[in-house]
Amino acid sequence: MAQITAALVKDLREKTGAGMMDCKKALGENEGDVEASIDWLRTKGLATAAKKSGRIASEGLVGIAVDGTNGAVVEINAETDFVARNETFQEFVRSAANIVLSTGNDINALKSAAFPGENRTVEEQLTHMIATIGENMSIRRVQMISVDKGVIASYIHTALAPGIGKIGVLVALETDVDPTKVKVFGKQLAMHVAATKPQSISRDDMDHEVIKRERAIFAEQARESGKPTEIIEKMVEGRIRKFYDEACLVDQTFVIDGASKVSAAIEAAGKDAGGSIALKEFALFVLGDGIEKVEEDFAAEVAAVAGS
Repeated sequence: MAQITAALVKDLREKTGAGMMDCKKALGENEGDVEASIDWLRTKGLATAAKKSGRIASEGLVGIAVDGTNGAVVEINAETDFVARNETFQEFVRSAANIVLSTGNDINALKSAAFPGENRTVEEQLTHMIATIGENMSIRRVQMISVDKGVIASYIHTALAPGIGKIGVLVALETDVDPTKVKVFGKQLAMHVAATKPQSISRDDMDHEVIKRERAIFAEQARESGKPTEIIEKMVEGRIRKFYDEACLVDQTFVIDGASKVSAAIEAAGKDAGGSIALKEFALFVLGDGIEKVEEDFAAEVAAVAGS
């Protein structure tokens, strides 16, 4: 039998929000396999659909830059929120986002690019800031989206200053109509994405492994009800449809009006603008998504439970 360590219990709890004793039991039932334990806890109704990477946030900032039909978003992490409020750090994040408009989705290209106003690369400038501020920092991820014709809408939630904050969203809307007629709707759609955090645009581009995993969990939950096989199959299909409604952007209820599906809202916005609108892509960066903080007191508490 695999050894259930304090670190394993801590990891599972941070990824699921389940109680420590439930996490310890789940690990015991699944030979210490964290991912299998997540599914076990969800099957028992003891955890929500947590991401594999966990839910504990780190500090730093998300930065966004838009230039015409191109948009870029970057996440740069620091150890404390104090650094996120440092003007030098904020300017670095803004500059990095603008550079991504040229370097694209290659994070190494960003690091190697010249930093404006300094005789350094972006990575060298970051190293200089670490030495000056005295706190570790890192460029975590970047994404660039674009359209041939249309609008790149953006939204920053909990903005500390223009273009920087804790949650950043870009939405690419392709259309032939006057972009000024689409910008307001684009901003609303970006706000919707920040609020609902969809996993994909539609069912067609949903990760098949995600669907497979959800279906397996729903099937196990349904079997535990003791109902006949044909009823179980209907229950699973019903839950999968609900999952799509929650996870796929176009199937979600538009938060702005609380009634329409996002797909219908996009169609209506196109008609209002005198043409049609196609949602091509979106980018959603939530600061620290999947990064775990060190919590010494909590670790000691878990160790006590794990050793019991």
